Parts: sequence; C-alpha cells; structure tokens
Amino acid sequence: MDREMEFRMERAGLIQEGDPVRLKEDTASTMAGLMYYYTIRDAVAMSNNTKKRLTNLEGTVQEIREEEGYWTVTVSIHEGESKSPMQACGASN
Repeated sequence: MDREMEFRMERAGLIQEGDPVRLKEDTASTMAGLMYYYTIRDAVAMSNNTKKRLTNLEGTVQEIREEEGYWTVTVSIHEGESKSPMQACGASN
C-alpha cells in the first residue's frame, strides 16, 4: 500500500520528480497529542504534522508543484513489505 505525503520545499532544484528520497522522523507534543512530522533528507523539505506514523522512511518523489514562493513536493511512500525505492535503485542504508 502506498501513502502520499506532501512536503514544503523553499529552494528550487534540490530534488526532481522520480528521485528516491529518505525521510527523517521527528515528533512534537501538541494539545492534540503526539504528532509526527517528516523532513526529506538533508533538509530539503518538511511535511505538515500528522497523527499517523510512517512505517517506512523511504519514498519516491511523484510531483513537484510551484506555488507562490515555495514548491509542494508529493512523495509516495510504500508501507508494505517489498523493496524500498532506495534498495530498488541499488543504494545501501
């Protein structure tokens, strides 16, 4: 099963559609409870807060949309048991 997540990128050209990416997980304690947020390594773009934790911290850039003053990056994250995008392209952990 794939999960799509959006990230905000403030500098152009750091990644391209189709690129495999690694994510960094962080947490924030809020009045709504524990929230997770993710950063595309290394400090490329950041997600909004989400209550649902990712089971896989690797994905593939599906789309990059230019907005006014920033870019929205959509990443597809496979949350099953098959190879991650990084493993599929031959990269090691």
